Amino acid sequence: MPRKRRIIMAKMGLDSHDNALRIVSKWLADSGYEVIYAGVYNSVERVLRITIEESADALGLSFLGGGHLHYIPKLIGLLREKGLGKVKVFVGGVIPPDDVKTMKELGVDAVFTPGTKRDEIISTIDHILQNSTVRLKIE
Repeated sequence: MPRKRRIIMAKMGLDSHDNALRIVSKWLADSGYEVIYAGVYNSVERVLRITIEESADALGLSFLGGGHLHYIPKLIGLLREKGLGKVKVFVGGVIPPDDVKTMKELGVDAVFTPGTKRDEIISTIDHILQNSTVRLKIE
């Protein structure tokens, strides 16, 4: 049996509002993904470490307080620097429309804003991970 795709779900910075992150984590688990819930108050370095330790295929990050343009460039830069650029990154939360384009230009694979339906979130993640061959091997 093939390994379930692993998704780290986390919040970075001081934002502690995690209701939506918990709900989406449950939806992903119910859809067959292995979800590793990293919780709140994560640093970029901690998210990177968890990604490596858990051999994650994707990261799901939630932002409510506007920190997305601060944290995402640092995280994607470190992922690429460590040779993990194929790890998929999904962002959800209160992301202004002008920032959605910026996030995608930075390398974010999908951005989900408030009101995005369950089926759209799951089908988008399914599609992006469907042909992904990220299998982390740390030597």
